[in-house]
Amino acid sequence: MKAKELRNFSIDELKKKERDLRRELFNLRFQLAKGELQNVKRINAVKKDIARILTIITEKMKNSQIKS
Repeated sequence: MKAKELRNFSIDELKKKERDLRRELFNLRFQLAKGELQNVKRINAVKKDIARILTIITEKMKNSQIKS
């Protein structure tokens, strides 16, 4: 998911999305360990999406502190 798209979400929505991605990452790692994973590149994509979301959450929280 692109950062521009993620910036339109609220902090709560981003946190929910992060939870979902972490759950997906867990399942992907489990599939990898069992030898069932078809697309290994998906693990890196999910990790990058999580990092992107965390970065945007941090930006939004800093911006809300500055405005206060």
